[in-house]
Formats: sequence, structure tokens, C-alpha cells
Amino acid sequence: MAGYLEASWPTAWAAPSKRDGRGGTYRAYTPDHLVGRVLALPSDVAQEAAVVEGLVRGFVAHPASHGIDGLARFLLRFEAIASSRIEGLQVSPQQVALAELAGQDTGVTKGFTATAKLVANNVTALRQAVTDLVTVDAVSVPDIVALHRALLPDERHHGLRAVQNWVGGSEWHPLDAEFVPPPPGRVPSLMQDLATYINSAEHAALIQAALVHAQFETIHPFTDGNGRVGRTLIHTVLARRGLTPNAILPISLVLLTRSDEYVSGLTAYRYPGESSSADAQAAVAAWLRVFLTATRTAVEQAERFADELRELHEEWLGRHRRFRESQGLRAAPRSDSAVARLLNLLPAVPVVTARTVQNLLEVTHPAARQALEELAGAGILHPKQVERNTRGYSAREVFDLLTLTERRLASTRWDTRESAPRRVVPARPQR
Repeated sequence: MAGYLEASWPTAWAAPSKRDGRGGTYRAYTPDHLVGRVLALPSDVAQEAAVVEGLVRGFVAHPASHGIDGLARFLLRFEAIASSRIEGLQVSPQQVALAELAGQDTGVTKGFTATAKLVANNVTALRQAVTDLVTVDAVSVPDIVALHRALLPDERHHGLRAVQNWVGGSEWHPLDAEFVPPPPGRVPSLMQDLATYINSAEHAALIQAALVHAQFETIHPFTDGNGRVGRTLIHTVLARRGLTPNAILPISLVLLTRSDEYVSGLTAYRYPGESSSADAQAAVAAWLRVFLTATRTAVEQAERFADELRELHEEWLGRHRRFRESQGLRAAPRSDSAVARLLNLLPAVPVVTARTVQNLLEVTHPAARQALEELAGAGILHPKQVERNTRGYSAREVFDLLTLTERRLASTRWDTRESAPRRVVPARPQR
């Protein structure tokens, strides 16, 4: 049965102030297990879940001309940056792309910050969630611990926490905390239950993803990085259930904009008493409404982004065709040529070098260089010296589109013309 456990916190004589050093009684919340939990959805929640699932499936089938795989990789980066912003990490998409590039081209070591490298790790962890964790026969607690290690490689404490943690209030004690998770002794069994539930199909995919996220955030099994791992598990569940096999939805951006509703939903989820009680069912339903609304918005905005990306790709094709004609070349290159294949890859890899193109397309260095210079001549790529002996090429319009979309998603009405962004966002592109 879910409920609160009272515990005592000792006085800390070394604290910087009397308030920080005081001891006393606090209450830690322990949730019910998920496996076998009775869940009776109100009719409006059940109907909304079905509608949103249909929207997600429709988006996955989006006819993006450059291929849904490229769109998925771009949205993956999009979601990783958004998830990092929730944790207070501010970095531009261009720097993250450069940090990713450094992992593929040893000639690139500059042009990005340590924060950008950390966010690039977030991209890697998200990719791991929708590949490695999707393909294993059963997700285990060690798999989730490994995901945490991939997200926070420099974290001092890996593995399940052995200490009490809390959210909000003083750094010295949990007496004034907004929320105190379960005692450390309860964490292993709760995490084993969570892993077992991830591997089940007791509920519809979106319901399962929502419950996994809320339960994980309630357990708060790590000393740091719980938010990032918890948001990644949303995509793990959706991909394992086959709902989003090739697409990542920017759910974190929506939750970041509607942070008050997000926190309220998670707070409502933490009910006391039997899971079968009317109050408990209403509490879970309150969280599910928040999650389903966020997912619906994420699908709608991702679809709009996909349409705009497709329009940009069509503009590139026309621009490229006109450039080739001006150079006395046939209007359209062969579909299997390096330049045609590179043009289709740009949404997924908007910053490249000759070496990375050579590896991506499995072509010679001269062929890679020629493709880059041709697209630069057409005004699609923009060259920039990133190292003394390395020239990078960026698709600026892709980053412009990403910036406009992020600004739009920072507006509570999803339109900056109707309501200003409610958080720090990149400036509107000037080009």
C-alpha cells in the first residue's frame, strides 16, 4: 500500500546556518508496485489515450521526402537538448552538433563547450534507449543503471542510491523538501518491479510509458540525473511497444513549457492508500491527463516541424538543380551519387567535414570533398574553418528551423505571436 514513512533527521552542527542545520521528522513517500496494479481508467482518459495513439502512429508514417530515419535522428537530438534544458544546461544546437562531430572526426577538437559535450552524451544515451534497450529480450535494473552511467559519465555516484535524497528545500536536510522519495532500502525492490513492468504489456503503450515515467521519478533511484533517465525511459517504452520505432517525440520540450502542470501531475500521482481506491484511481488519472496532453502537443508540433523540414528539403532540391544548370551540368545528379545521398542526410547530420562524409557515404575523400563544395556552391552548406586543417560545413537553415521550432514550443500557446516564450530560448534567426 502506498503511503508515507516517518523518519528522523539528525542535527547538522557543521551547516552554514541554524535553519540548515536543524534536525527533525520528515516523511518519505513509498509508492505501490506497478506489476499487477489495478487500473480503472475514466472514459475520457481511455478515449484520449486511443486518439493520441492514433496521432502518434500517423506521425510515424509521415511522408518526409528525406526519409523518416533522418527525421528521427534529428528529433532525437532535438529531444536530448530539450531534456538537458530541463536540467538547466543551456547550449546551442550548433555546439551540440560540433561535439557530436568531434566523436566522428578526430580533427575536430574545438568550437564547443563542456556543456555541449555533456548534452551530446545525452543524445548518445537517448540513442541507446531506442536501440540497445529496445532490442534486449528484457530490460533489467543493471540496464537502467548503465543508461544512467551513459547519461552522466562524470557523476561520482553510479548505481542505485544508498542514501536518502529529496527534491527542493535545503541542501542539508529534507525537512522542508517539496518531495522526499522512498528510503534507500526500498529502492532495489521498487526498481525490480519497474523493470518487470517495462517488459510487460499490461496496459496500452502510452499509459505504460506515463506510468513508468511517473514511477521512476517517484522512486528517484539515483543521487543525480533522475530527470534525464526518467524522460529517456518514456522513449524506451514507446519504442519497445512498437509505437515509435523510428521517431522521437519532443515531449521534454512540452513538459518544460508546461512545467507547473507537469509537477502538479507528478504530485497528484503520489497518492496514499490502496491502489484500487477511488482516490488512487483519480490521482493516477490526473497524471495521465497531463502526460497525454503533452504527448498530443508533441505529436502536433513534431508533425509541423516535419512538414517544414520537408519543405526545406524541396527548396534545397530546387536550389541545387538551378546551381547545376548554371554550371552546365545535368539538372539532377544520379540518385546514388555522393552529392544526392549527402543532400538527403543533412537533416540528420547538419554539420559535417570531408572525413565524416567519406565515412558516412563510404566514398573516397575527393568524392566527399566534391559533394561538399557543390552543395556549398548551391548555398545549401556553409563552410567554416573549425580547426587549422579541418573545414566544417553546416546546413544553417536546419538550425534556423530548429530554433524557430524551439521558440514556438517555449510558448504556452505554441505560437510566439500569441504568447512570448516563457523561458530562455535562442534568438530568432536573422538570416
